[in-house]
Amino acid sequence: MSDSHLGRDLIAGPPPTLLPLDAAAAELESGEQATDVVRRHPESPLAWATLAEEALADADVDDVTAYAYARVGYHRSLDALRRNGWKGHGPVPWEHEPNRGFLRSLAALAVAAGRIGEHHESARCDQFLQDSSPEAHAELA
Repeated sequence: MSDSHLGRDLIAGPPPTLLPLDAAAAELESGEQATDVVRRHPESPLAWATLAEEALADADVDDVTAYAYARVGYHRSLDALRRNGWKGHGPVPWEHEPNRGFLRSLAALAVAAGRIGEHHESARCDQFLQDSSPEAHAELA
């Protein structure tokens, strides 16, 4: 074993991924409209997650629209996770607030996929949420 592996628990799995602060968070928290925030921060998983959640809650919005918002948030999240060391698996803690855009996008995608009949994707996203953060799954599912 090389010196670089001494003292490292190789069985424990990857360390938690902690995303940086989402630039849109303060604007959304202040009550700005999610559509306006997305226009200023199209890279924001949190803004897309908010749009998806609003669409899912509004009976006048087509579920396909909610699915599209959630899908964009999910893909923006994967980009951010990878930029921050995520290797495709491992914990993404709910307790770390900047991770919530990803987790909320994933939960919204699970719901929206189910609503449009994409049940395999819905189940995959639900399991991915559980695997990423059991706390988020309990909060959002």
